[in-house]
Amino acid sequence: MNKIVEVLPDKEALIQRSLVIVVEQMQAAIATRGLCTIALAGGSTPKPLYERLATQTLPWDKIHIFWGDERYVPPDHPDSNEGMARHAWLDKVAFPPENIHPMPTAHADPAVSANQHEAELQQFFQLQPGAFPSFDIILLGIGDDGHTASLFPHTEALQVRDRLTTVGNKDGQARITFTASLINHARAVLFLVAGASKRPALAQIFADVADNMTYPARLIQPEGELWWLLDQAAGQELETR
Repeated sequence: MNKIVEVLPDKEALIQRSLVIVVEQMQAAIATRGLCTIALAGGSTPKPLYERLATQTLPWDKIHIFWGDERYVPPDHPDSNEGMARHAWLDKVAFPPENIHPMPTAHADPAVSANQHEAELQQFFQLQPGAFPSFDIILLGIGDDGHTASLFPHTEALQVRDRLTTVGNKDGQARITFTASLINHARAVLFLVAGASKRPALAQIFADVADNMTYPARLIQPEGELWWLLDQAAGQELETR
């Protein structure tokens, strides 16, 4: 794992730096493998990044969009990660519809939807049973509680090691989420973190010793590059480490 930590002056600088890295990673993946696979994060922090990606000139037909997790709501629901990304980016450029791979949320049983999405991933990446895909880019954030994707503290999803997707649980509300095992097979993972409220969790995530079940973002140790991009408010205490 190649771990890179950058503390940027403010959120604007954080978004601009993340744009440069994501575009570079996309272009490198396309040059090397002919396409780029990227999994998006939800939440407010990456939304400006998506809006800026919509202004770029990129070979959209060679980029495939996935999500690292999804709230169990329809795509037109205000809480939908898919809906946010479509509004900010995907609907504004010429993405072929078949290049967008949302997590399904229509079935009454979230576990069925997780299985459906796992099957889609296996087919898209042409995986052998038990194998994991290597996404080119997975974007993540963290919550104040140290969760990432929909891997919440002390939930069953943290224990799933042999699946690509599983059902996450946020205060009794189901989510669909990538497993830590899948995320850790990525070529590049980018955490985008902004705000002073994240400092206590970051201190535990970066600590030499802490509880992975209490701070699930500690589970993310990818085989490829691990980028932590932090604004000053979130990362100023890490600068002095």
